[in-house]
Amino acid sequence: MKKILLFCCKGFEVMEFSPFIDVMGWARSDFGEKIFVETCGYTKMVTSTFGVTVEMDRTLDKVDIQDYDALAIPGGFEEYGFYEEAYDTPFQDLIKAFHAAGKPIASICVAALPVAKTGLLDGRNATTYHLNNGIRQKQLAQLGAVVVNEPVVEDNNIITSYCPETAAKVAFRLLGKLCGEELRDKVMYKMGY
Repeated sequence: MKKILLFCCKGFEVMEFSPFIDVMGWARSDFGEKIFVETCGYTKMVTSTFGVTVEMDRTLDKVDIQDYDALAIPGGFEEYGFYEEAYDTPFQDLIKAFHAAGKPIASICVAALPVAKTGLLDGRNATTYHLNNGIRQKQLAQLGAVVVNEPVVEDNNIITSYCPETAAKVAFRLLGKLCGEELRDKVMYKMGY
């Protein structure tokens, strides 16, 4: 059995959250793969960008990383408070713990920034939101990453991507890392990708 911790900071984007649920759900329901996603936040109820509130399976204080095989992080909007939690010490410590255990970390869009803030992307290839004059990619570079202006960038166990459009690509990439490329390709085909 494989289990992914899907961590949602307040102000997360639903479009960057849902592909992990769907892709792993298709792998489980159509191909019998024992892969599950557990949602998590600082609080039981987390309000996303644009005001959609989602009930989490658990809160950060109840997480034991031994129970998980990977960490997935959707990005979010600054004006909805995303960075207040994304840059907070307990979440930064969680990211570091997954890395120290050698477990994959998959981030979408600006979720690469809290990963970089931990120092884990120092000198490593990564990407983040590329539009708006590249302001977020400049921030990523300031945090020590080697910015690659590509849709999805994988450097060892860390996956980063550059906009909401890449969300499904990141989820498929994580499925491939955890369950193999053959299953990933079957799920992609079955989902019409």
